[in-house]
Amino acid sequence: MPRTIWSGAISFGLVTVPIHVVSATEDHSIHFHRVHLEDMARVRTRKVCELEDREVATSEIGKGYEIARDQVIPISDEELRDLPLPTAKAIEIVAFMPWESIDPIRIGDGYYLAPDGQVAAKPYKLLRQALERSSRVAVARYAWSGRERLGLLRVRGEAIVLHAMRWPDEIRDPSSLLPPAVELTDEEIDGALALMDTMTRDDLNAPEFRDTYTEAVAELIEAKREHREPPVAPEPAAESGQIVDLMAALQQSVSKAKESRGEDGAHADVHEIPKKRAAKKPAKKTAAKKTARKPKKSA
Repeated sequence: MPRTIWSGAISFGLVTVPIHVVSATEDHSIHFHRVHLEDMARVRTRKVCELEDREVATSEIGKGYEIARDQVIPISDEELRDLPLPTAKAIEIVAFMPWESIDPIRIGDGYYLAPDGQVAAKPYKLLRQALERSSRVAVARYAWSGRERLGLLRVRGEAIVLHAMRWPDEIRDPSSLLPPAVELTDEEIDGALALMDTMTRDDLNAPEFRDTYTEAVAELIEAKREHREPPVAPEPAAESGQIVDLMAALQQSVSKAKESRGEDGAHADVHEIPKKRAAKKPAKKTAAKKTARKPKKSA
């Protein structure tokens, strides 16, 4: 069973659900040690006191808040744990919302909330079924690791999942990153929709949804262990330096997507959109010619 990260309760109005929290995800990344390349010995981080210039034990290390360079206020873990917050010992549900109203950019790591013993079984099931039938999620507050956090509770199978959420002021305004104003034709939008159709999937269990980076790193390690040459990366295609023909790029993308899925008619025209198929063909050629002549006029 995964290690318990935190124990407490879910506060649901006057209902209390004792729970313990475990991680809902696993890290399958390949991790490296820092080593001295000359002899492959481990290089470790030493915890050194700046004033005494000596290494200190973990038992001598605590938290401190720097008010000024010569004034640091010590804060103990016990003091943080005993803060007068209702969320210090419980995940306090404060609202229920439709799932669609939550911006995914605010959602972070996921944790399973497991009922803590027989006494928690009934209120846990009550909350889970209420969330499921209402098609809503719960927004809650809780305090972990020295700070209060915002969280989202949702149903996954028979379990309740807690997602860490970012506070509103933690989301940056993207307005300064937006591209300059451009015009798109209906044909270009239809082409993008045709590409989306060929790339649509029902789930994330397809072969392309795998960690190829970790696979490549594992192959590199195995090759070096066996004293053989690692696989060579393919040469990237040379860039022409010319302006990309957006419609041509969409056409080729649709063809490649269909070929990769083994579909017939892989070279079908992306312009052939239902209800507009016959009427759009002449217009496309005209639009393409006009687009090609524009740079000459401006020059």
